[in-house]
Amino acid sequence: MANIVIVGTQWGDEGKGKIVDLLAEHADYVVRFQGGNNAGHTMVVAGEQFISHLVPSGILQGKTCFIGNGMVVDPEVLLEEIDYLQKKGIAVGPNKLRISERAHLIMPYHKAIDLAREQMKGAQKIGTTGRGIGPCYEDKVARRGLRFIDLLDQDEFQEKLKVNLEEKNFYLQNFLQSKPLDPMEIIQQYQKMAERLAPYVDNISVTLYDGIRTGRRVMFEGAQGTHLDIDHGTYPFVTSSNTVSGNAACGAGIGPKELNGILGIVKAYTTRVGSGPFVTELFDEIGDRIQKKGAEFGATTGRKRRCGWLDVVMLRNASRLNGLTGLVITKLDVLGGLETLKICTGYDYNGTRLSDFPNSLKVLAACKPIYETLPGWSEDISGIRSYKDLPESTRAYLQRIEVLTETPIDIISVGPGRDETMILKNPFTTK
Repeated sequence: MANIVIVGTQWGDEGKGKIVDLLAEHADYVVRFQGGNNAGHTMVVAGEQFISHLVPSGILQGKTCFIGNGMVVDPEVLLEEIDYLQKKGIAVGPNKLRISERAHLIMPYHKAIDLAREQMKGAQKIGTTGRGIGPCYEDKVARRGLRFIDLLDQDEFQEKLKVNLEEKNFYLQNFLQSKPLDPMEIIQQYQKMAERLAPYVDNISVTLYDGIRTGRRVMFEGAQGTHLDIDHGTYPFVTSSNTVSGNAACGAGIGPKELNGILGIVKAYTTRVGSGPFVTELFDEIGDRIQKKGAEFGATTGRKRRCGWLDVVMLRNASRLNGLTGLVITKLDVLGGLETLKICTGYDYNGTRLSDFPNSLKVLAACKPIYETLPGWSEDISGIRSYKDLPESTRAYLQRIEVLTETPIDIISVGPGRDETMILKNPFTTK
């Protein structure tokens, strides 16, 4: 297979960054196709931790990385990340990182609106990171967004900014009871950033197309997870973009026939950050144990993640929506030491068994998990590098996941490092 899409199957935080970093060795290009700096990918290389929010994880492997048109980008955060990586000895020059001309810019008023709205909601908060992602996507859909191609034309940029800011300041002051923003301060700030970022900006649709035609292998890196998708997730407790695999084509500017394989990343259990229904959530000592042992804190927000048993109803839903060709199981080692494990195979809704993930949040919130219990294992598996060396009960747990999801497991991760991984099937080298 030449071109692979990596997506999360749960509510994000599945460990996509490590897998992208690992498989980037076999790719030529790595493309991020949606979201913004509301996502964080954590990678550990030679014992050193790296966190990226906008730059694709493949940068650590020295690959050419692309920020797609489907992304919304805070240029200040992007420059901070470029500086951070360069200080750590990672090459992030214009020959290694390309930004789509069509990617939308997160503006200061987007962040101001995001934070003010969330404060007004009180108990009805949806758990936004306050980074302006949603308001930026709103402007994109309303056809009043500013893009990188505008940033490079200062006359165009200033004209559009002043029109937008007149409306935004009225909204901030009169409805959100917040302070207005000064257009000249924004113009000066963004002009300086434009000078630094101009060499990075490109028509990446053409670059990717030419690369694919000449045999370049491409990996498309998704952010968040399937059930945070704006259309297919637990709306309104979702992100503002399409996180499913089909958006890899739209968000990068290539045709869907170029997508050859879809890998779904899934934790060996389930986590969620923020609000919204969570059928298998644990409120006991096992949930606390998983949270602590798995170091379940958001890479972007630092928020404590809610933890629960593996939910196969969700996984089947993700497999269908994404057209998964393989699964990657992460953090399997975290479950070590538990006497028994549970897998949710269905939902009990007022006495009726549901096998499919419901679209109604009211229904989902009323569902109770139907569990299948399997034996756990006491061994520390973090040092194991071969599938056959895993404890019998560990292999049984993995095999049951394959049967229930009707999707093969291609990769198993038993720790944060690159070497703490078992590749059963490499999607780039297997036809």
